Amino acid sequence: MASSVDAAGNPIPTSAVLMASSKHIGIRCQSENLEFLKCKKNDPNPEKCLDKGRDVTLCVLGLLKDLHQKCTKEMDEYVGCMYYHTNEFDLCRKEQQTFEKVCSLE
Repeated sequence: MASSVDAAGNPIPTSAVLMASSKHIGIRCQSENLEFLKCKKNDPNPEKCLDKGRDVTLCVLGLLKDLHQKCTKEMDEYVGCMYYHTNEFDLCRKEQQTFEKVCSLE
């Protein structure tokens, strides 16, 4: 698998990275996601919710950077497994447990 970070050290949000981090995203970015969903529900014009979508994106990118700095090895192993097994959680439970133990869900 190619590196999960770019030249600047920022995690690249591939599907494997996002799937591996999904529980963390759900917790850390909950309020941003809810605000975005409320906006989408109240206004069908996608342009009206761009700022809320940007907030979600910034939250997720910040979280990915934090996770990668805090538990690089465990995250890389879990993401690598998810990439190899086409995002099948069941085939990566060992790596998931190690990742969640080191990078606990806050």
